[in-house]
Amino acid sequence: MPVETETAPVIRISPGILEQLENEVDSPWVVILYNDDWHPYDQVIFQVQKATGCTLEKAVWITHEAHISGRAVCYCGELDECERVASVLRVIQLQVETDKA
Repeated sequence: MPVETETAPVIRISPGILEQLENEVDSPWVVILYNDDWHPYDQVIFQVQKATGCTLEKAVWITHEAHISGRAVCYCGELDECERVASVLRVIQLQVETDKA
């Protein structure tokens, strides 16, 4: 009898997205999104898009990174803008924090 194994979903990253993420590393503040086992995946993706204004692809990547590694930087910028992003994510009780980059 064959053994069934689970495979992780494949995330394809389009050209240019890694450069976008590298450009944000120089920002002084970051918003860190922590893994969440309570919200549906698509709800987290939608809220990340709503809070950051990023593309669907980038929101999927951020959500996946938080799910796999436990946390992900979802936004980089000035402190006041990071606090705004964090507050939008907290509206649905996502666990986030702002920190100095």
